[in-house]
Amino acid sequence: MSFETFSLAIENYVAQVVFNRPERANALNQKAWQEMKAIFEELDENEDVRVIILRGNGRHFCAGIDLELLMQVAQSAQKCEGRKREKLRRQVLDLQAPINAIEQCSKPVLAVIHGGCIGGGVDIVSACDMRYCTHDAFFTIKEIDMGMVADLGTLQRLPKIIPSGIAREMAYTGRNVSGQEAERIGLANRSFVDADSMLAEVMNIAQVIAAKSPLSIRGTKAIMNHSRDHSVADGLEYMATWNAAMLLSDDLTEAFQAKMQKRDAAFR
Repeated sequence: MSFETFSLAIENYVAQVVFNRPERANALNQKAWQEMKAIFEELDENEDVRVIILRGNGRHFCAGIDLELLMQVAQSAQKCEGRKREKLRRQVLDLQAPINAIEQCSKPVLAVIHGGCIGGGVDIVSACDMRYCTHDAFFTIKEIDMGMVADLGTLQRLPKIIPSGIAREMAYTGRNVSGQEAERIGLANRSFVDADSMLAEVMNIAQVIAAKSPLSIRGTKAIMNHSRDHSVADGLEYMATWNAAMLLSDDLTEAFQAKMQKRDAAFR
């Protein structure tokens, strides 16, 4: 697969997806939104991929939606107000879809963040499984300073990652949250001195995940996402049904045999 606004590399079951518009601080134009959705839908189905790293190219992780695209969304030649609003709603849902594709991808997605993670960038990392950043990274819910309500997932997902009061403070003020503060409040799993040490450690984590049972990793992500959005009772019921379907697998047999033979498991 080749893309205009992203680069993609796959090695040892780890996919690296890289925003590739450094001249625009990796702001996402229409093509980028379309490509992001296509990439994560493709990686979801790709058996050569077990874990995904998402990172930026250049000085910043991602500056969110390109302002030119935002202006296009805001403009309409439609005369009928009802049809104009209907079209705008459809456009917002279309922009939400690529971020939903990250969350719905069955493989864990690890965001590696340096520089600015702004506006739509926060929407994107909120949909990832884990976030790692540098000390000099900063996270900003910028929409409030543009007279907008963040509409691509931040307000729905972020309060389930960090305390609600902190999420509201970020959303109401638009202030920058540094990498070290992000680690402290739980937005980032860990903050690093520099990008090189961050990427090296995240690659180690990705390789550990890639060595596990792919079926079990996909199941664990599905269960954790379901449990986040449902009661404990509903989650346990869903868990019982899931394992009734998935527990007796070749991966389970391989894990037991590897343990008995004192070797590393090799999952297909």
